[in-house]
Amino acid sequence: MSSLPVLNTAVTQAAPSTAASSTSTPSSLGEDARPHVFGLRAPGLVAALAAVGVACSEAEARRVLGRLVSEGRADLHGMKKPVRATVRDAVHTLLRRDRLAVVDRAVDDSDGFEKLLLRLPDGAVVEAVKIPLEKPGCFTVCLSSQVGCAMGCVFCATGRLGLTRHLRAWEIVAQVIAVRDTLLPGERVTGAVFMGQGEPLHNYDAVVDAAQVLADPCGGRIDARNISISTVGLVPQVRRFAAEGHKFRLVVSLHSAVETRRRSLLPVAKTWSLPELADALRALHQSTRDRVTVAFCLMSGINTGDDEVSALRALLPDVPLRINLIDVNDARAVEDGGLRPPEDVERARFLDALQVLGQPVVRRYSGGKNKHAACGMLAARALGAATPGEAPAGAAGPAAVTVTT
Repeated sequence: MSSLPVLNTAVTQAAPSTAASSTSTPSSLGEDARPHVFGLRAPGLVAALAAVGVACSEAEARRVLGRLVSEGRADLHGMKKPVRATVRDAVHTLLRRDRLAVVDRAVDDSDGFEKLLLRLPDGAVVEAVKIPLEKPGCFTVCLSSQVGCAMGCVFCATGRLGLTRHLRAWEIVAQVIAVRDTLLPGERVTGAVFMGQGEPLHNYDAVVDAAQVLADPCGGRIDARNISISTVGLVPQVRRFAAEGHKFRLVVSLHSAVETRRRSLLPVAKTWSLPELADALRALHQSTRDRVTVAFCLMSGINTGDDEVSALRALLPDVPLRINLIDVNDARAVEDGGLRPPEDVERARFLDALQVLGQPVVRRYSGGKNKHAACGMLAARALGAATPGEAPAGAAGPAAVTVTT
């Protein structure tokens, strides 16, 4: 695909809020209050139709969702095995089936990343990124979970926008469908990562509901093990995730194992200490019996020293880890508080120091930077958070990896 020109920045949305919670309902947003099929699994569809007096079996519900969500068809006409007319008509009239409007697109020809800027029913915009995998024809989608973000991490442009509202489950699933609509015959979405705009666990219920739809055989048909949900470490939600026994992978954005440093980078660390987070990660490991994935956004001169290695070893000596590393991507000038990624020598030294832990280390690379196609860029540009030619901090999309042990 050819590269697109610099994208439209004349997109507006409501002023963000930095409130700790921002729930929205269709009525509060002044829109259609009917349930949306993209947010339902078979039992939910049966219940939604029963609520309006229409009987629907689970087998019929699975066929309906297979048609509208898995296959992405616009309606139920022409099904090989039709559902009853009463069910078909009720779905057509009593449930929503609309897609999100594509406002803009950008393709980076250097790595194949493609960003879609999507308009929500209330006029707000979010982004989704189509990420090519090593296997030809297979893609992962980087998803947004909120309009803006309330976490305020110092290296993240989205956090500086503040939180406008949570996305609903169907709005998250609709991002995958929007990306899927761009695929060529034979191509498919085989993974999803909740690493776009927002803190996924701040919008826990909608994110988990969306992930379950994406993993459903009548929904996104994505293996649950190929769905990753990131978090800056909301301890109660991490514990809840562990207790509920989900098969999705939780990626914890640690960024520093030194308490004072982490508090300076992530305001949430002032609410829950590193020992509290470590206890939650132990519970997660006990639940999954798998390695716990922790992520570091590398910042030159800040979190690449030997003290980080020692602190990480002391923090989680009894938990097997998978350590993800990715360079910070900050457009701001240093004098304006901008952060810089480590030089090759500094990064290599940190990688070498981590080997003493005996844990697998995964180096992740930013993708889509040449055409503003990495996570976080389009919406921030659309909202004026970055000037043309710049990339907001933390706007790095997960891509191909190199693993060291």
